[in-house]
Amino acid sequence: MRQLEILHQTTYKFAAPVRLGPHRLLLRPREGADLRIEFSQLDTTPKATLRWLRDEYDNAVAIATFDSSVTQLEISSKVVVQQYNVAPLDFLVAESAVNYPFAYDADTALMLYPYLARPSSRDEAALAAWLAKWWQRGEAIQTYALLDRLCTGINRTLSYQVREQPGVQSAAETVQRGVGSCRDFATLLMEAARFLGLAARFVSGYLNSPPADGSSGSTHAWTEVYIPGAGWKGFDPTIGEVAGSKNIAVAVARVADAVSPVTGSYFGPKGAELAVGVWVKELPAHRTGDI
Repeated sequence: MRQLEILHQTTYKFAAPVRLGPHRLLLRPREGADLRIEFSQLDTTPKATLRWLRDEYDNAVAIATFDSSVTQLEISSKVVVQQYNVAPLDFLVAESAVNYPFAYDADTALMLYPYLARPSSRDEAALAAWLAKWWQRGEAIQTYALLDRLCTGINRTLSYQVREQPGVQSAAETVQRGVGSCRDFATLLMEAARFLGLAARFVSGYLNSPPADGSSGSTHAWTEVYIPGAGWKGFDPTIGEVAGSKNIAVAVARVADAVSPVTGSYFGPKGAELAVGVWVKELPAHRTGDI
C-alpha cells in the first residue's frame, strides 16, 4: 500500500468583474478495491455552495454555485489516498475471452452497449488502415496481447505533445498527424478497441510520474477496456503501459468531453486567463507505533 497526496489548483483570471454560473467539478478520485480516500478537501475562492452527486457513470461530482461577482476564481482540491494497485497484471481472463476475437454474452453486451459504439464513418477507414499495421484479420492472438500491442504501438510510433487547447482530436486526425496529447492517444485507443468489437471507455485522472525533484504530477487520460473475467482494465498509451500505480483515476465516461476536471460558465466581458497546477507526491510510510 502507498499513500499519495494530490493537490490540484485551478485559477481563472477575468478581464473584468463577472458573474459565475454553476461549475461542475470532477476532482475526487474513484474509490474501489485498489484505492481508498483517506482525506479530501475542496475549497473555492470566492466561497461556493457545494452539492455532491453521483453521475450516470458513478463518478463523484461536485456542483459549485456562487452568489457574488468576481475578477478571479480559484478552485483547490487536496486529496490523500491509499493506493493498492501495485500488481496490475495480476488478473485472470475468462476462458471464453482469452483469445481474440470473442463475443460478449448477451447480458454483458447489453450493459456495455454505450461503450461499443463504432467510430464515425470518416474515422473508420483511417482506423482500419492503422490497425492493419498491428493486427491482420485471421491472426491468432490473445486478447490481452492485442490490446498491449496497440497500447505500446501508439507510444512508440506517435509523438506526444502537451496541448493546452480545449477539445480532443479525432482518432483519424491523431493517426494522420502522428502527434497528440494524452487525451488524443486515449481516444485513439478507445476508438480502435471499439472498432474491434471491444467495449472501451475514456478515463480522466492523474499521473504519478514526477520529475527528478519529485515536486509535481499532471492531469492525465487513458483508456479502459472491458475484458470478461478481468473487468475494466486500464491501458495507458501515453506511457505505453498497463494502467497501474502511476495512474489515479478520477472519472470515466463514454466520451472524453464528459470528464473535464472543471467545467462551468460566466457572464461578463470575454477574456479569461487559465492556470492549472497539479502536484502528486508519495507520503512517508507510517511506522508501527506512530500516533
